[in-house]
Amino acid sequence: MTSSPPADNRQARRRAVLASTVGTTIEWYDFFLYGTAAALVFPKLFFPGQSQFVGVLAAFGTLFVGFLARPIGAAIFGHYGDRIGRKTTLIATLLLMGISTFVIGLVPSFESIGVFAPILLILMRIGQGLGVGGEWGGSVLLAMEWGHGTRRGLFASWPQFGVPMGLLLSTGIVGLMSAWTGPDFLIWGWRVPFLLSVVLIGIGLYVRLRVLESPEFERAKATQAVVERPVVQVIREQWREILVAAVVRLSEQAPFYLFITFVLDYATRQLKVPRGDVLLYTMVAAAVGLVSIPVFGYLSDRIGRRRMYGIGIVATGLFAFPYYGLLDTRSGGLMLLAIVLSLVFHDMQYGPQAALIAETFGTNLRYSGAGIGYQLASVIAGGPAPLVAAYILNRTGSSTGISWYIVICCVLSLLALLLMPSRAKIEERLARPGERAPTN
Repeated sequence: MTSSPPADNRQARRRAVLASTVGTTIEWYDFFLYGTAAALVFPKLFFPGQSQFVGVLAAFGTLFVGFLARPIGAAIFGHYGDRIGRKTTLIATLLLMGISTFVIGLVPSFESIGVFAPILLILMRIGQGLGVGGEWGGSVLLAMEWGHGTRRGLFASWPQFGVPMGLLLSTGIVGLMSAWTGPDFLIWGWRVPFLLSVVLIGIGLYVRLRVLESPEFERAKATQAVVERPVVQVIREQWREILVAAVVRLSEQAPFYLFITFVLDYATRQLKVPRGDVLLYTMVAAAVGLVSIPVFGYLSDRIGRRRMYGIGIVATGLFAFPYYGLLDTRSGGLMLLAIVLSLVFHDMQYGPQAALIAETFGTNLRYSGAGIGYQLASVIAGGPAPLVAAYILNRTGSSTGISWYIVICCVLSLLALLLMPSRAKIEERLARPGERAPTN
């Protein structure tokens, strides 16, 4: 029977989990806020004079720019995260993300400064992408590396908890401002959620400055396992694992941005459903995710990460056609059911995903390897998804092609999941000097 961890260890562990969760909540609040505005606001303010389709496509294009920046951010901050530590790097990502979001709230419209408006918007979106690209790896590792070896799935799922919390906050504040300001929402009401980011930065910094460095990283330093060029080394030695990590996320990443971003455009423009109703349905689904993500992370510790993840892939693929079928009824109850179930099936993958990917890399290369693999999916899945869906809908006028797109992503992810290293190989890697899993 193992003894209970000392009280100071338990306190440090709680602080690490809290710092990771609060930080990712703020980062995803900022990131999702842009996606919501891209669907509802930016086509009118920053790309006027275009057809409705071209304006939406241009707005989603700036959304895609942030996804392109994410693997670059993962490489930049992954280098420093594996060299100097998780804590310091995470403070930098938080500042970059928060400042970029705050500035977006100040950018004048196209009517005021012309083409410089979308240019400034794109530059700030790049800043957001770099920040969130470096954030994920560090926040997940800080929580996971402080956790018990037998509960890595649960501990690593708490930073993932920041996704529905960030979605809930961003969608909630947009809905609130939309109802409060009415016709003035497009004039100034939409800016308030972006400007509030400065308050969240202060909260995040306070929490993160109080956390201790990951014990696994400290052990890597003590055993001189820290490498000089972690990004170069992990690409050279584990490029297959990086690519597999990216492809395994197709079934989670692409559908997710259809479920939370493209659905706003599809429901309001195609189905003529009131904007406030769709935002409310999304908020309810995000609230469910506050429970489902840690639950599925916990289950992955019990039944295995690959099994739990595989169940989520299959469920998402099977739901691709019923999802749009339920939305197309325009019935409030059925639309709510569709949006909630879509995110539950997503969470079956997202809960165990952090540990599933991070465990395939050793401690001294984990920030870089896991971060790059995770964020590459943003380029091949998350970023293109709303653009692909908008194109399919414009060409066909039907959601059938979008459903097939989801199914194809799920098939590719299932194949990638089968190629991921077995648990025995992972344990062998973790047992190498400087890479051993914690025993506390």
